[in-house]
Amino acid sequence: MACLYVQEIIIHCMKTKNILFLIIFSLLLFQLPAQEPATCFRIQLKDKNLSPYSVTRPEEFLSPRAINNKARYNIPITIEDIPVNPQYKQQICAINASIRILSESKWQNTVVIYCPDSLALEAVKVLPFTDTTVIPVASYDLTPSQEEKEIVPNNSNDLLQNDLYFDSLFDYGPAWAQIAFHNGHRLHELGYYGDDMLIVVLDGGWEEFNHIPYFQIMYENGQLLGTRDLIPDHDNVYDGGSHGTKVTSIMATGADGEYIGAAPHARYYFILSENPFNEELIEEDFWAQGIEIADSLGADVVNSSLGYSTFSEFHQGDFTYESCDGVASIASRNASLACQKGIAVCVSAGNEGNNSWHYITHPADAFDVLCVGAARAIDSAMAYFSSYGPSADGRVKPDVVSVGWDTFVVNTDGSVYSGNGTSFASPVMAGLTACLRQALPQKNAMEIMDIIRQHGHQYNSPDSIMGYGIPDMYQAYLDNALVQVEPVNVQNKFMVYPNPCTEKLVIPNPEYTIRKIEVYDVSGKLIYHFDNCGRALIQMPVSQLIDGFYIVRIHSSNGIETTKIIKR
Repeated sequence: MACLYVQEIIIHCMKTKNILFLIIFSLLLFQLPAQEPATCFRIQLKDKNLSPYSVTRPEEFLSPRAINNKARYNIPITIEDIPVNPQYKQQICAINASIRILSESKWQNTVVIYCPDSLALEAVKVLPFTDTTVIPVASYDLTPSQEEKEIVPNNSNDLLQNDLYFDSLFDYGPAWAQIAFHNGHRLHELGYYGDDMLIVVLDGGWEEFNHIPYFQIMYENGQLLGTRDLIPDHDNVYDGGSHGTKVTSIMATGADGEYIGAAPHARYYFILSENPFNEELIEEDFWAQGIEIADSLGADVVNSSLGYSTFSEFHQGDFTYESCDGVASIASRNASLACQKGIAVCVSAGNEGNNSWHYITHPADAFDVLCVGAARAIDSAMAYFSSYGPSADGRVKPDVVSVGWDTFVVNTDGSVYSGNGTSFASPVMAGLTACLRQALPQKNAMEIMDIIRQHGHQYNSPDSIMGYGIPDMYQAYLDNALVQVEPVNVQNKFMVYPNPCTEKLVIPNPEYTIRKIEVYDVSGKLIYHFDNCGRALIQMPVSQLIDGFYIVRIHSSNGIETTKIIKR
């Protein structure tokens, strides 16, 4: 399937043993209507001659934040950044009243047109500024009278001007393990929660997001800067799917004591690039346009929990693994360009690991992006469904791994549950990438992503399953900070929770340094020791202890830490 929704539905059914639903879903899936002839086509334009735009006036097509970011990192504004020539679009649409511009890419200099009239399409091909080769991308049935959507980003100077004030947030609730998996809580303890960072989310719908209590603080603080719906005849990102809601919750939730996301202080912008009603090649064009909008807004990080390989409603667009070379796909090409233009891009690897496709999807195959595979926090085991690398041209993929198996997310009803999918691994990494960018303002996007790879636990021996492995984001900061930073004191290194406890204690061990744990009563008598510590998240049973106070001694390769707990 073009996006990851179907795989995640199947994974959920298997996990919940809902076999009846799975059978019904499968029957519906394979009883799709016959494929219709293409009506939408990608047109390659030859040039940007006589454009009304100029690289000397970037304020006409880039926000002030984008211009400032490019100047800060010495990123040139080139003719590639100039929008598609509007005169060319007008001439194309003038050929026939049925023609509509559905999407465009300034970096690739393409437009996607709705053109159900074959004679009109032939006339488009012979225009002096168009290439005669066109690519069919969809079989839409649209009305011809819709007004073209505005594509120029919000250039308001008010973007990101309001300061946010939060108290320190340390009680992560059930999200603790997925943050501590990367020592992300250490970045948070230093005050790096993603402040002043702009994360653009490309996804397929934010159903109920604007009504869920967890997210109301985002609206109150002005953290949601805007939304954009790129789907024709659809103009509401809160309608059509809940995938974006769940993905964004992993980064943006900021409810102390209930759920703390990976970047709760960041600003966000939502772009609906995934058609919730069809699976067709045109979605790659929407994705390509979406990441250009992110660049125009001045995004620091983009998260895309979407992947493309086959299209259930448009098999003309189906790919083979050989196309996963970072070049064949328009989405992958634009993902690579986004990195060069200053954006750290996190893309889910795909949920194809245990099916016939097996490998990563587009645009996870792009150059320089962080392709994120899925693992489980409790033992660092690789998820059975996570897509494999390498890219078709032999590059290491996935780049890194994060928590995408039993990841805690916020559902559309406001509840918190654990879900599976590389869709959920990518936002964990994206949120912490924003925090690292905040912490290392001297590093550009390419450098940040390289630093993250270099701090993967198997950087010196990457493979096609975990890539460079599990990044330690805190160590990445320590090794690259502008000023020397003293590591967290060993007496405060390990977090022990819940406290008070009843059934078990949970102790994150992302660096695998803990050797043993001892429990003493208040008289100093050793009453319990625990040696099964070779896990990223240690769960030590305490139900056998009687109620009262205890001293816990954690023996690690860095020394001994002592803390007090209460058993109830």
